[in-house]
Amino acid sequence: MNVFSELKRRNVYKVAAAYAVIGWLLVQVATQVFPFFDIPNWAVRLIVLGIVIGFPIALVIAWAFELTPQGLKRTEDVDLAAQGSRKSHAWIYIVIVGAAFSIGLIFVGRYTARNTVSAPRTESATGSSIPQKSIAVLPFENLSDDKNAAYFADGIQDEILTKLASIADLKVISRTSTAKYKSKPEDLKTVSQQLGVANVLEGSVQKAADKVRVNVQLIDARADSHLWAKTYDRDIKDVFAVESEVAQEIADSLQARLSPAEANTVASAPTKDAQAYDLFLKGEFEQRVANSNFRPESFDQAARWYKEAIARDPNFALAIAQLAMCQLRRHWLTDPLSEPELMETGRLAKQALTLAPDLAQAHVALGLFHYYGFREYEQALKEFQRAIELQPNNSLALSFIAFVHRRQGKWDLTLDELKKSIELDPRDPYTIGGLAETDIFLRRWKEAEDFARRGLTIDPHESTCMRMLLLSSLNQTGNAQEPLRLLATFPPDDLLLPNTGMFDMVIGTRGETFVLARDFKAALKACETGTMATTNECQRFAAKAGIRVLAGDVTEAEPDAEKARELLEARLREHPQDFRALRALSWAYLALNRNTDAINVAKRAVELLPLDKDAVLGSGNLAALAEIQARTGATSDAVGNLRRLLSIPAGETVSIVRLKVDPVWDPIRNDPSFQQLLTTQEHVGP
Repeated sequence: MNVFSELKRRNVYKVAAAYAVIGWLLVQVATQVFPFFDIPNWAVRLIVLGIVIGFPIALVIAWAFELTPQGLKRTEDVDLAAQGSRKSHAWIYIVIVGAAFSIGLIFVGRYTARNTVSAPRTESATGSSIPQKSIAVLPFENLSDDKNAAYFADGIQDEILTKLASIADLKVISRTSTAKYKSKPEDLKTVSQQLGVANVLEGSVQKAADKVRVNVQLIDARADSHLWAKTYDRDIKDVFAVESEVAQEIADSLQARLSPAEANTVASAPTKDAQAYDLFLKGEFEQRVANSNFRPESFDQAARWYKEAIARDPNFALAIAQLAMCQLRRHWLTDPLSEPELMETGRLAKQALTLAPDLAQAHVALGLFHYYGFREYEQALKEFQRAIELQPNNSLALSFIAFVHRRQGKWDLTLDELKKSIELDPRDPYTIGGLAETDIFLRRWKEAEDFARRGLTIDPHESTCMRMLLLSSLNQTGNAQEPLRLLATFPPDDLLLPNTGMFDMVIGTRGETFVLARDFKAALKACETGTMATTNECQRFAAKAGIRVLAGDVTEAEPDAEKARELLEARLREHPQDFRALRALSWAYLALNRNTDAINVAKRAVELLPLDKDAVLGSGNLAALAEIQARTGATSDAVGNLRRLLSIPAGETVSIVRLKVDPVWDPIRNDPSFQQLLTTQEHVGP
C-alpha cells in the first residue's frame, strides 16, 4: 500500500491521466489535419510511437522530479508544502514537451511534403512506387437476364470512372486499360502491378424492368483485402445517384481531397431522363466498337443512338459532345466529311460547351473539331488542355495533345506526353502504338520494335503496332523477307490501316509488305481478299493498277486505272481536300500514262498538307510526290525531295534501307545521284 500511496502523493496518477488525454488529442489532430497538408502517413505513425515511448518517461519524471522556478529538482529536495504547486508545474512540463514534439513532427512532415510534392504518395514502408490514392475501376459484370444489357453495366462502370477521373488528388486508370481484365480477376496483386494502382473497384449490375441493383466492393489490390462493399437497390431513374454515391465513397475511403468544383462534378447527373441515358449508353458501347474496328457502319450506329438520346433530352450536353466526337473520328479514320457536315460537328461541340462549360468531353470534342477538321493546332491544344484541367486523369486528352505536338514536329514533347498518357492508361495498345510510330519517324527502330511488341502483347489485333513492327523489322534487318515472316504470324483478316506515306497509303499495309518483297502476285491477291476487298472501290482499283505498274504490267493496269480514275475524280469533286483520294488518283493517272496529270495531282496534295503544316502527313505527301517524279523521269526533283526527307524525322516514309529495297525507286536506282543518296547519313532522333 505504501507504493500506491507514494504514487498518489507524488501525483503520478494525475500525470498519467493528463498524459493520456494530451496524447489522445495529439493523435486526433495528427490523423485529421496531417492528410489535409499532404503530410505523409509515417509522420502520424511516428507521433503515435513517440507518445507510447514517452509515457513511461513521463511517469519516471513525475516520480523523481518536479519543475520549480529555479529549475528541475529531485522530489526529495523540495518542500512538501509546495507539493500542489509542484505537480501543476509537472503537468505544464508534460504539455510543453508533448506540444514541442508534435510541432517538430509537423515541420518535419511539411518539409518532407514540400520536397516530394511532385511525386505521388507512395507506400514508403514497402518501397513500392504505387500511389496510395490510386484506383482502377474494373469491368462490371452484367447479371441481368438480358445478356444484351452488357452495355448498361459498361455504362455504369464508365460513369463512375469518369467522375473519379475529375478528382486531381487521385490517380485513376483509363477504361481502355481496365477493359482488358475480367470483372473479378483471380490475381489482384498482378493487376495492381500491371496498372500501377493500390486499389481496385469490382462491381456487378442487374437490370430488370425499371429496377436496378448495383453491387460494388473496394479492394486493396496489393493485400487482396476488402475495404468496403455495398449494394444499391434503386429505381432505374435513380441510377445517377448511385454512380455519385459510389464515387464519393471511394474518394472518402482513399482520403482524397475534393475541390468544390470536383465535388459538384461527382454529384452531378448528365441528364434527368433515364431513357435518354439508356440510349446514350448504347451509343457509347457502339462507339467503343467503332474505335476498335474503324468501320464506318459502327460509327454510324453509334451516332444514331446518340441522336435518339438527344431527341429525348435536347439539353443532354454529354451526348451532344460524344456525337460530335463520333462523327469527327469517322471523318479522320474512315471517310472524310463534306465541309457542311464538318461544320455541323463544330456546331454540336460548341452547343455542348454552351450547355455545360465545365464538361471536359465538350472541350475534347471542340479540340477535335479544330484538330481533325482544320488542323488548327493551337486552338485544339487550348481545348485539350482545358479538358485536363477539368478532368486531370483524362488520358485521351493528354494523348491528343501529344499527337498534335507530333503534327507540329515537337518530337520531344510528343514522347514525354505519350509516356504520361500511358501512365494513366498502361494497357492501351493504341497509345503504345502511337509511341512506336513516333520512334519510327525518329528512325529509332529498336525502340519502335519494343513498344510495338509490348502493344501486341496486350492486343494482338492492334493495327498500328503491327505496322510499326513490320517497318522496324525491315529497317533493322534490311531484309524484305523478314516482314513477310512477321506478317504470317498476324491474325489473317485484321484491318491493317495504311501508313501515312507514299504508295502504301494506296495499296494498304499487307499489299505494301508483299510489294517490298517483290511478290506482286500476293500483293494483288491481298487487294481482292480480306479487309482490302471490303474497302471503297476506287481505292481497290487504284491499288491493283499501281501494283501492276510496279510489276511492269502497264497494259494490264489500264482497265483498273480507268475505273479508279472515274470514281476518284467524282470523289474529289465532292471532297476536293481528300488527300487520300489525291494520292490514289496520281497513281491512276500514272498507270494511264498521264504523267503531267499525275505530278500535278501529287503536287496538289503537298500544297494541301505541306511539311510546315503537318510534320506527319506532310512528309508522306512529299515522299509520294518524289515517287511520282521518280516514275516519270523527274529524277533530280525526286532525289532532292528524298534528300530533304532523310534530313528530318520522316522514318515512316523514307529510310536508307527502304530506298535500297523498295521497287518504287527502280526507275532511278542506277542514277548516280540516287546512288550517292544511299551513302548519306539519315537523321536519327528528335
